[in-house]
Amino acid sequence: MPLVSPFRSDPLIDGRQSERAMLVRRGVQRLMIERRVSLLPELPLASGRRADLVCLSEKGEFSIIEIKTSIEDFRVDRKWPEYRLFCDRLYFATHPGVPQSIFPEECGLILSDGYGAEVLREAPEHRLAAATRKALMLRFARLSADRLLQAEWAANPFMTGMPEEL
Repeated sequence: MPLVSPFRSDPLIDGRQSERAMLVRRGVQRLMIERRVSLLPELPLASGRRADLVCLSEKGEFSIIEIKTSIEDFRVDRKWPEYRLFCDRLYFATHPGVPQSIFPEECGLILSDGYGAEVLREAPEHRLAAATRKALMLRFARLSADRLLQAEWAANPFMTGMPEEL
């Protein structure tokens, strides 16, 4: 086995997120697991945008959770209204150091400390069109399967030489 490999050792972390964002994400992930909701981080959408977390409920409903770690992070990001086109519910997730008052009332709000999270405000429902739901379900399923395969390859020393990205 080579000492240096051109392949990522952890296919589930892409390096674009700050440590603070990863802590918020971990708390939200734990909350969603408790609620029996499947989730996928960094899902590319048909618009070309990438959602921080896409959640799929047992009923087949999609939520998008946009992570914001500071006032400035929220102020400079004006792409979040586009996410409504790809989910039934839209949430912001943050940590206790960010004032909750900056987040729009028309979105849900989740507070995370890295070890858990709490929904402070439920998001109103905006039902997806059937064709959009089907396309998103396929995107979610295919990316989930691809990432599972990448994780298997990364964990198995006999899978050296496999492609990094599918």
